[in-house]
Amino acid sequence: METLAFFYFDPMYFVYIGPAILLAMWAQMKVKSAYAHAGRVPARSGLTGAETAQRILNAHGITDVAIEPVKSFLGDHYDPRHKVLRLSPEVYHGRSLASLGIAAHEVGHAIQDSVAYAPLAIRNGLVPMASVGSNLSVALIIGGLLLMYMQIAFGGIVAAIGLGLFGVVVLFQVVNLPVEFNASRRAREILIGQGMVSAGEDKLVGKVLTAAAMTYVAATIVAIMHMLYYASLVFGRRN
Repeated sequence: METLAFFYFDPMYFVYIGPAILLAMWAQMKVKSAYAHAGRVPARSGLTGAETAQRILNAHGITDVAIEPVKSFLGDHYDPRHKVLRLSPEVYHGRSLASLGIAAHEVGHAIQDSVAYAPLAIRNGLVPMASVGSNLSVALIIGGLLLMYMQIAFGGIVAAIGLGLFGVVVLFQVVNLPVEFNASRRAREILIGQGMVSAGEDKLVGKVLTAAAMTYVAATIVAIMHMLYYASLVFGRRN
């Protein structure tokens, strides 16, 4: 029973993670609110998100990236392996400022890819290990802690391996921040530079992209606080 209480009812978990979770919830509410507001404002250009993306790709001479709709709300992303820009139906067909802003942001990643933007290359290189880490790290940490609790010698090694894998997940989140902020900056500059939005419209586009960026900041803080909490368990139990 003591072991179960140790893992499931540790009040220190909420001390470490609670504020970060609240920040993440706030960020999600902000992005949904900003998207809903900008989603009701039609862009003066009359372009859809897909048309906006294609114009930007053409302007940058990028001819090997396809654009396709994906059935996922706010599931917009650029796939660098398959050179595909996937846009949710609301963005792909939408003619709002939110649609243009999100489409341009995702094209920003395609531009980063085409110019070999270093943080994007590092992030993409971390994907395999981060995927392994997200799937195995917590199980190894908890398993290692259980072995340590039972005073089995190699429990600390198992927990340390899990902690190292989770560290890769945290590193991925940290590297992802400049990638996302850079894509948003490129998006706003491109939209204004090519006359697809006015200076007044850019303010609303900026609110959507800034709110979206805050979700990445919140996710990074959540990951860091989880890392610190797990480290306190591993090294605290070892001592």
